[in-house]
Amino acid sequence: IILEMEVTLYRVIGALMDIRLIDEITPDLLNTLAQWLYQWWGKEEGYSFEAVSDYLYHSVNRDKLPLTFGCFEDAQIVGMYQFQMGDLFVRPNLYPWLANVYVDPKYRNCGYGDAMLKSVGKMLRQHTSFRECFLYTVHSGFYEKYDWKFVSEIDTFLPNHRIQKLYQLSLSD
Repeated sequence: IILEMEVTLYRVIGALMDIRLIDEITPDLLNTLAQWLYQWWGKEEGYSFEAVSDYLYHSVNRDKLPLTFGCFEDAQIVGMYQFQMGDLFVRPNLYPWLANVYVDPKYRNCGYGDAMLKSVGKMLRQHTSFRECFLYTVHSGFYEKYDWKFVSEIDTFLPNHRIQKLYQLSLSD
């Protein structure tokens, strides 16, 4: 049996890396991703490590949301992002969402995040039927260079950074 998988390859600072759908997960990969998200937001939001790990385990799908994508240098995971149906409680009418865009601190400022964000449109088109995607962030002037359009400021009602910026990525056919 030959499994065909389209892999998006990028050259980053002399290294060859790929961005691909994670549709199967090993315990080591699950642990790495869970550590990242637990340290980034899980602990602060009151989730246990086990809850974040379980969330990620159930985010590994092939044909439905949520979808988890990994950025790999050789076999080493260096970053991730997800497409989710819901990421902001107060806006259930908007979906899907780009969420959990994360690059391991050892690999930041090396082009991995840039390559991941450049791949979002292609992966959205390749793995879903959606032609638009949303995100919210505190950052200004960053996502625009990846074709995201600022929609408005939004009250997230979150305790930290309550007012954030809502962005939309629209794919043309």
